[in-house]
Amino acid sequence: MSSQGPKQVLFAQFAVVAKTLGHAHRLELLEQLAQGERSVEVLAQKTGLSIANASQHLQQMRRAGLVASRRDGKFVYYQLADDSVLDVLAALRVVAERSVAEVEQVVRSYFNERDALEAVSREELLQRSRVGAVTVLDVRPEDEFALGHLPGAVNIPLRVLERRLAELDPANEIVAYCRGPYCVLSYEAVAALRARGFKVRRLEDGLPEWRAAGLPVVSGSA
Repeated sequence: MSSQGPKQVLFAQFAVVAKTLGHAHRLELLEQLAQGERSVEVLAQKTGLSIANASQHLQQMRRAGLVASRRDGKFVYYQLADDSVLDVLAALRVVAERSVAEVEQVVRSYFNERDALEAVSREELLQRSRVGAVTVLDVRPEDEFALGHLPGAVNIPLRVLERRLAELDPANEIVAYCRGPYCVLSYEAVAALRARGFKVRRLEDGLPEWRAAGLPVVSGSA
């Protein structure tokens, strides 16, 4: 019989979840799953992993209760277990920003260099978009946009932004968003648009946080 008390048992299980999160590939897979349900094959392609490697990481996260899966024919699809996973990732980010020098250096040298202005809050964007006072720009790939996006958002993926500038009205303020607080797509888009004279800011986080806050989300292609 185990001599561990209930607290020790709980802490041991908490440690299992924490250990499961301790891999950069798994965090990247979770970022992708925060956009919506995906097959193993799509997740592997998005993260640059082999299908076998992606599957192994996903299975470990499923056993830890971080993701859920379903089978459809020969394909296996994964999704986040629930929005509490986003809370865990946000807490990790806050602790790392405060305590890890390498994180602070990357934020200062990469992200702040491209956009040091205060981001737009979800509440502000919701109010302004409802009265048509801003253009909401989603710079994620088309397939992620189709899984879910902000109401009224225009989808111009970063890779084609240069070619589609004529679709944006320079007289309107633009608020760009993508996968989350440190998604490089929105930072790169903001820097590129400001260099061309557009008035543009970023949303404070991304689609997953918007959805988790209970705000409206639309699915389907543009």
